[in-house]
This record gives sequence, C-alpha cells and structure tokens, in this order.
Amino acid sequence: MLKRLTCAVSLLAMVSAPAFAATPAPKATLPPMPQGSEVAFVQGIQKDLMARFPTAADAEKAGYFRFGNEDSTGAISYANLQWQSADPQHPSQLWYDVHGNLLGADFSVLQSSSPEPPKMWGVSWQRWVSFREHIHWILVGPNNTEVYGATSAKKFVAAGGSADNPQAITVVKMGKAKNVAAVKRVFLFPSIWDLI
Repeated sequence: MLKRLTCAVSLLAMVSAPAFAATPAPKATLPPMPQGSEVAFVQGIQKDLMARFPTAADAEKAGYFRFGNEDSTGAISYANLQWQSADPQHPSQLWYDVHGNLLGADFSVLQSSSPEPPKMWGVSWQRWVSFREHIHWILVGPNNTEVYGATSAKKFVAAGGSADNPQAITVVKMGKAKNVAAVKRVFLFPSIWDLI
C-alpha cells in the first residue's frame, strides 16, 4: 500500500500540476520515492487516512465533496475547502478510485501566507507543487448526476465574476450553465503549495 500510495502521489504530481501551476514546479532532484524522514510522514498519513477515510462515503461524512471527473491517473478528487493543512491529519483533498477506495491525499499551504515552498513535516520543500488560483463549479446533471468544470481566475473575472467570491451567475454568463439553479456549487481553489 505504501508503494502504491507513494507512486500515486508522484504520478499525480507529474500529470496534474501544469493545468493551473502558478510557477514551474521546483526542479526534481529527489527520487520519486520518499527518503529519510519522508518515509515516516508517508507511513503516518497512510495509517491515519486509511483508518478515517477508507472510502469516498467516509470523506463525504467528514465534509469532503467530489469536484472533478476521474483524471488520467485514475483518481477522483474530493476537497473540503480547507486550503491550509495545519497538520498531517488534515489533508485539503482526498483521492479515490472509481470504486470509492482511497488512493491518496493532498496537503496544502496558501501561497499568500508562504511565498516559498513550505518546509514542514520532514518533507523536502522540493516535493511541494505550486497551483495558481482557479475556479471550479459543479452543475446538476441529468438523472441527479454532477457535471464538473473549471477555469482560470483570470477568465472568471473577465466574465464579470469575482475570484474572491465566485457566484453561480458568472458560470451562467460564461455559458457553462443554463441558469443559476443548475449550479450546485462554485468555489475558488486559491493559489497554494500542494503536497501531492
């Protein structure tokens, strides 16, 4: 499980960061597998998160919600909108496979409070990836399904919206929803350092 979790973390970092990266991720000079004190961090979160959030239903009970489709790595992301992970027990995102089984987690630190990659929990600062602020929305789809979308904060603001207080009406103005009632949720994903 540790190897799968670590590989999933490394793979997701490589494929997901460019979409909304604020700055290029630090050049990787570290091996993809955890080293030294990082091993204890990964083992600790693996044990804790598997006990508390083994399924997507457990994440939802704890206040996380799905906000995207399955990505190219097979992960489906759930967030709780708490973008400042105070400790390893509070991930900002959890990832699940299509069967609802836990794959991994993201921990984040707001760039507004940390202009440089964090140095915490014994994890190398080089493992933190930068994400630029962007806006996500969830629409009510057919047969009570959900339809997911996202855009840069810049495009959202250009459509007349506010990045700091995104509203459903802007999603409608952008032509992404027919009306406000079709927008289940819209939220800012702020500029963060993300430990994937």
